[in-house]
Amino acid sequence: MEVFWRKGFEATSLADLTAAMGINPPSLYAAFGDKERLFLEAAVHYEETRYALCPYDEEPTARAAAGRLLAHLADELASPEHPGCLMVMTLAITGCSQELKDALAGLRAEVRDRFRARVERGIREGDVPAGTDAGALTDFYGAVVSGMALQARGGASRKALRATAERALQVFPAVSKGRGARRVRRVPQAA
Repeated sequence: MEVFWRKGFEATSLADLTAAMGINPPSLYAAFGDKERLFLEAAVHYEETRYALCPYDEEPTARAAAGRLLAHLADELASPEHPGCLMVMTLAITGCSQELKDALAGLRAEVRDRFRARVERGIREGDVPAGTDAGALTDFYGAVVSGMALQARGGASRKALRATAERALQVFPAVSKGRGARRVRRVPQAA
């Protein structure tokens, strides 16, 4: 995982992988089959250890959950040892099979679905305005996280990523009460 994260899928050679694991090529093939399967195992491990470390869905509101997740990711993405996000890097992989592309898309969908479920719960519980498009909101925050990951890969500081996260949280739909009417602040729609 460390080698793939640092160098990317295409730039990582079999020699890089066997050296990092202290094994020879036949052992790598026996254990994983090929580089693609090893990369998929690394991506699964990444998703389970990096995203799962933040129990954002335990927050009392969907907005608080989004804030906790964005703050967590800002800190994680700015890590000097591993800037950026391995899962965002998978979006740019071209030299691989359709099977790997589909498997990686499935992993990204699991992350997306988990956040969407928290937004939908917020709608049901009334802390997110009824009528909010949970899918569009989820996609918006996915784009924010992808942008933050690319910024981190380019050297953005934790402070800069935290500022981006805080700004993005400002557009989270809010239910406000005033004069008996429900006012809703919505995510801006693309033209």
